[in-house]
Amino acid sequence: MKKYWFVLIMVLYCSFSASAQRLIIGDSASLSLITCSPGPEVYAKFGHTAIRLVDPSKRMDIVFNYGIFNFDTPNFYLKFIKGETDYQIGAYDTFYFLPEYKERNSQVTEQVLNLTKEEKQRLVDALYLNLQPENKIYRYNFIFDNCATRPRDKILEVINEKLEYKSDVEQKSFREWIGVYTGENSWVKFGIDLLLGKDADALASRWFAMFLPEILCREFGSVELSSNDGTKRPLVSSTKILISKTVDETKKTGLFDKPVTVTLVVLFIAVIFFIFEKKRKKYYKIIDSFLLIVTGLVGVIIFYLMFFSVHPLVKSNFNILWCNPLNLLVGIFLWNRKIRSIINYFQIANVMLFLGALIIWVLSVQSINLASVPLIILLLIRSIYWVVKKSGKRHAVRTKY
Repeated sequence: MKKYWFVLIMVLYCSFSASAQRLIIGDSASLSLITCSPGPEVYAKFGHTAIRLVDPSKRMDIVFNYGIFNFDTPNFYLKFIKGETDYQIGAYDTFYFLPEYKERNSQVTEQVLNLTKEEKQRLVDALYLNLQPENKIYRYNFIFDNCATRPRDKILEVINEKLEYKSDVEQKSFREWIGVYTGENSWVKFGIDLLLGKDADALASRWFAMFLPEILCREFGSVELSSNDGTKRPLVSSTKILISKTVDETKKTGLFDKPVTVTLVVLFIAVIFFIFEKKRKKYYKIIDSFLLIVTGLVGVIIFYLMFFSVHPLVKSNFNILWCNPLNLLVGIFLWNRKIRSIINYFQIANVMLFLGALIIWVLSVQSINLASVPLIILLLIRSIYWVVKKSGKRHAVRTKY
């Protein structure tokens, strides 16, 4: 969210929280689940959820938004990588909420909740309690505690009846659900796949799939509440579109918009260089140095996430087999002839690691992005070439003497 929006929301939030001891709503008050469809920006790829309160008796029309954060927080990006990002709830006039989504061409859907007067009051009490300074901030978690799961939990905890879901459950893993919204062949998905471990390949149950706002909207639209006396009522009494999304013109995708295309081209060019090296009996260190430094830098991030981050689904990441953090050091010291024997042993180990990564991909132990496969093959070829070439040189020296 842009900085000026954050400042405006904080001003409005303060005006609500100052009088947030308890709000007694009128008989005509309604509460709704607001779902905003995804936007083009990376942070908006998955959409957004909020709760709307309309009370004509008090001339009140406000939105409770659990998705407020500040980019200007000290060390924001470091905290985000580590999984220590703090979000907070804000309450402000719906008039200020809707224009942002209209500007980014997102559809905004309102589902009026079919709650009793007592349930509505309990929900409002819970929301206003969250607005208190000591409760407003929460530790954001992309999968398990985000701007969609918070409204879901607040709504369901005020309902005593049994929930019956009528929609079919789509069998998708967390990684597949992410791919639905980022695009399977996008650079965003490629980057996310590098950072997610094998736990991301577990099937997301109906409950966990509701971390996505549009899935939450679909599920709420199918829920029936069943009381002990056998009576049933839908959770959602009515649905309407507050902002319609205009039809986007089909965007032409460029040759390099798909990472798998880029990595295949890189592999093809590298193979041409490799053939040239073989014919000329040359060895270009710059190629291996570049590949090892880049994969080593990625490996440092993967290693950090695996062992120090509190993000879910980043543990047990087999991408570290080919994005080895030690590659960074080897790529730098590759130019030092004094430690050539050490590097040779490392390259022998790399051959085994790269083969292991390919086996894991083939056996689906962990889903590895298709665009990574040409890079793994390229690294494998370069490491084998290094080992064979250096072994050949040592053999030639022994024969000579």
